[in-house]
Amino acid sequence: MDLLNTLVDKGLRRELPTREEALAVLAASDDELLDVVAAAGKVRRQWFGRRVKLNYLVNLKSGLCPEDCSYCSQRLGSKAEILKYTWLKPDEASKAAAAGVAGGAKRVCLVASGRGPTDRDVDRVSKTIEAIKGQHEDVEVCACLGLLSEGQAERLRSAGADAYNHNLNTSEATYGDITTTHTYADRVDTVQQAQAAGLSACSGLIAGMGESDADLVDVVFSLRELDPDSVPVNFLIPMEGTPLAADWHLTPQRCLRILAMVRFVCPDAEVRLAGGREVHLRSMQPLALHLVNSIFLGDYLTSEGQAGQTDLDMIADAGFEVEGSDTTTLPGHRVPVADGGCGSHGGGGCAPCGDAPEAAEGAPSGAVAAAPEVPSARTDLVAVRRRGAGTDIAPNA
Repeated sequence: MDLLNTLVDKGLRRELPTREEALAVLAASDDELLDVVAAAGKVRRQWFGRRVKLNYLVNLKSGLCPEDCSYCSQRLGSKAEILKYTWLKPDEASKAAAAGVAGGAKRVCLVASGRGPTDRDVDRVSKTIEAIKGQHEDVEVCACLGLLSEGQAERLRSAGADAYNHNLNTSEATYGDITTTHTYADRVDTVQQAQAAGLSACSGLIAGMGESDADLVDVVFSLRELDPDSVPVNFLIPMEGTPLAADWHLTPQRCLRILAMVRFVCPDAEVRLAGGREVHLRSMQPLALHLVNSIFLGDYLTSEGQAGQTDLDMIADAGFEVEGSDTTTLPGHRVPVADGGCGSHGGGGCAPCGDAPEAAEGAPSGAVAAAPEVPSARTDLVAVRRRGAGTDIAPNA
């Protein structure tokens, strides 16, 4: 049985691939790329059909961060000319969220720059969650506020938060190369605090920071062990004024291979195509829908995304459908019996539903492919967000 057949069978059984198999996906040649996408697509469709979940970001507090994460335009010492503002009021945040919900977003992600929230910040975000839920009872709310202190996850859960996001970003071995003001272990601890409080955990990575294939496999295997419900895959947006502004390491083909590897390692998790898709996948974004089952609608925290209507058209043209609020995102074995909507983590291990689809043909050999030519920097595709939250200009949703 060839590699792709093996990976499909393992994905349908929720069985972890070997490191060698995951590395072979990343090393597949461009000639084998469509076979890789087709194989990972079988796993995606087994667990999520042709549904695409839409998520919408609201940046509650922009810039002014004391952390030194090299990839981030909001970091300490950043010279990026981004929007900077302190906390949005609950009604302002609720108004911003409404634009995303009107565009079809099922989840609103409330993000604030900083090391982590104070208790006063948690109170402020709790009021924002209540305001959003008061207007949109069925919408999922995910908070992303940095490192959590004891008891804060429980308070957010009590306020109505459904999920908490905190990404691992890169491998433990290389984490110190991108951030020095906190540790990889700090991030793992925050995700575990969220899980312990009953929040649906959301944790992913950033690709394109000069990491090796081994680093990518390491962080994705760590995510599989941590077992978040949602795994956002970001592709570095090299923003002028940040230490990684000159790091243009990605091609559309490499992005697709990374997404396929994540799907094989985390077959029944919500794999989300996140920041940087417009910059690095460009016209090949529709192919990524065969690998992921979730995307962000519209703009990101400090940079612009493509028009919300363009996202909706892309989903429809590729033969997929927007997931409705009456549909549980995650497969049944990951959802607690008492939980009716979000699809938060429930653990357990039942057999996969349905019959296994026919396996794909045409496997990558596993031989290490030649390194792709470094692409030309597409700085024309990186635009600082000047609309939406924190401005008087209508949002992109």
